[in-house]
Amino acid sequence: MQDHMNLWELHKRWENECHWVDLTHTLSPDTPHWEGWSPLKEEKLVDLDSSLFLAHAYTTVGQYGTHVDAPCHMVKGGRTLDEVKLEEMILPLCVVDKSDAVAKDQDYSLTKQDLLDWEAVHGAIPQGSFVVFRSDWSKRPASEMDNLDDKGKRHFPGWSLEAVKFMVEERKIGGIGHETSDTEAPILSEASNYEVEYYILAQDRIQVELLVNLDLCPPTGALIFCTFPSVVGGSGFPARCFALCPNQ
Repeated sequence: MQDHMNLWELHKRWENECHWVDLTHTLSPDTPHWEGWSPLKEEKLVDLDSSLFLAHAYTTVGQYGTHVDAPCHMVKGGRTLDEVKLEEMILPLCVVDKSDAVAKDQDYSLTKQDLLDWEAVHGAIPQGSFVVFRSDWSKRPASEMDNLDDKGKRHFPGWSLEAVKFMVEERKIGGIGHETSDTEAPILSEASNYEVEYYILAQDRIQVELLVNLDLCPPTGALIFCTFPSVVGGSGFPARCFALCPNQ
């Protein structure tokens, strides 16, 4: 009989040598979300006092809470959620921690030099990996995620275009994620019309927004699982994302 990998044995190793980290906001009307969307609505249709089962109806935009954006979210003719391959949903995870810089500058943009500095310590970003920007922004209360100034303008960190281009064109990454509700800092997006978000989606990559608990993940060595429904024609949907991390 030909030798083959026994995934059951691998799963046993995971139980003994790894731990799980939930990267997802719980879903409710209070979940952090992009400023342009209304909160999730929930309606109890039947309950166990009057029926044999409990059931709810939920109304929400696809890009709500921790969610995945498919390329078609901004790109005409881009792939939809049902066209995302299963192998794109489990990827090596790289965590780039710039939380100290964000604490000093809430409009911080992660740069190509930041990535090169990270690689000098941790090695080159692997091809096909999922790279996340750890800012610790998700530790803020939901009401403070937009960080409005006295003129109602939002202030939070994001990716620079040069950084994302470097990851896609030179490192051939599989996707990106971040803790904020936009890909780039609002101070940039309002002037550039979301060019960073458009770029990553135009490269046929997915991205995940409003991640949490990135501080519980190591810089390298973990896997990220980004799960979401296979919505026909879908541009985005609330996702359940989690990481499998090696024990230290």
